[in-house]
Amino acid sequence: MVTVVGIGADGWAGLAGPARDALASADVIVGVARQLALLPEEIAADRVEWPSPLVPAIPAILDAHRDRALCVLASGDPMFYGIGATLARRTELRVISHPSSASLVCARLGWALEDVEVVSAVARPVVRLHAVVHHGRRVLVLSENSTTPLAVARLLTARGFGASRMTVVSSVGGPDEQLVSGIADDWSAAVGALNIVAVECVAAPEARRLPRTPGLPDDTYEHDGQITKREIRAVTVAALSPEPGLLLWDIGAGSGSVGIEWMRSHPSCRAIAVEPRADRAERIIRNANRLGVPGLRVVHGSAPDALEDLPDPDVVFVGGGVTVEGVIAAGWAALRPGGRLVVNAVTLESEALVTRWRADLGGDLIRLAISRAAPLGAFTAWRPMLPVTQWTVVKENQ
Repeated sequence: MVTVVGIGADGWAGLAGPARDALASADVIVGVARQLALLPEEIAADRVEWPSPLVPAIPAILDAHRDRALCVLASGDPMFYGIGATLARRTELRVISHPSSASLVCARLGWALEDVEVVSAVARPVVRLHAVVHHGRRVLVLSENSTTPLAVARLLTARGFGASRMTVVSSVGGPDEQLVSGIADDWSAAVGALNIVAVECVAAPEARRLPRTPGLPDDTYEHDGQITKREIRAVTVAALSPEPGLLLWDIGAGSGSVGIEWMRSHPSCRAIAVEPRADRAERIIRNANRLGVPGLRVVHGSAPDALEDLPDPDVVFVGGGVTVEGVIAAGWAALRPGGRLVVNAVTLESEALVTRWRADLGGDLIRLAISRAAPLGAFTAWRPMLPVTQWTVVKENQ
């Protein structure tokens, strides 16, 4: 069993008895150089510094010390964006926790932790912040290094949230802890590499407000006309029924709007967008970054061939290429038991195909007809959009 010990910037002085005892009795202690340097000289264990990249090195280190008392140091709470969660997928653990950096920062600022969104920019794109920037909300960004606060400030300013107040807490809990505050659109402070950015989001009157609910305005996306329109998209994402942790295949993704709004519904929702045109695939990536879901996987290729090596989906949406031979069949075959398939048909040919599939598999068939008010000379009239036939079917558990 591996013992994981959380340690803060206050080092040995901040550890309680069980953590000290575990480190004192260890044969080997593994950690990053900064953490190992916090231990006193009287700790006699062999000290092993994590190599980079860290994750691929884990099996070899565990195997090399499997017959010794092994401790791993983690920053703060090992199970909060920490090494503990990574190790738990590979071996049996005993975890001795410590207050997380997020808890300490909220304590300094008087914020209720349960009301704060936390975004990690450690080895992750800072554009993930886009998904949680809302007027009046509080956000903590776990920084990669000293450059992260400026990147956060620039993102907020570009989004129309330049009036947001930022407080950067460096080395929280340590003897050299420092708090620096300022406004995003005027941010220029130099801060330490080990820091957290606390943001109080303030939107300018002209700022683009992007709710988490599906059905964002069409002009939110960069597209060439190949986009599931706002009203149809809202109904479609509802039909897909996103749940935390589920994986969506978005086949014939176009602008990526359905997969993006699926992922925005919950941070753990995953999606793979399959798109045959290279220019559209690149456009999907830009849209995903701009809307805070850079984890959207984009596969440039034509279904059904492009689907062969993908992980099995929980949900499949076919929005483009409905009539391509084998697309619906491949999506249905790959779908996990209990999963659902949603197909949007616009043409008579695709509608006829969907109707035949429904005759075999059952499911719900609805027709969506939307009209938008638009100028007609000096007057206003309804302009109908192309109607969409939507088929939804759930795969029975086998």
